[in-house]
Amino acid sequence: MKVDKISVSFDPDLGDSVREAARRQGAGLSAWLAGAAEAKLRSEALADFLQAWESEHGHLTEEELARAAKELGMVRAPAQSGP
Repeated sequence: MKVDKISVSFDPDLGDSVREAARRQGAGLSAWLAGAAEAKLRSEALADFLQAWESEHGHLTEEELARAAKELGMVRAPAQSGP
């Protein structure tokens, strides 16, 4: 399998936390970081999609968000009122 080797630098505390998280999951550091990068890219793609969808259709309502959270089995924090 072809791989792309990348050198990364972290604050020492973050580096320790990343290594510990990989260890807890029983994953190698490279695999753990690759999974984290994939999750970040999916999150950004979803945010871009939702922004485009809301631009065309309007903002999602609280009811729609609650229904989506329920269907996904997620616990959703109540909406916060303005400042």
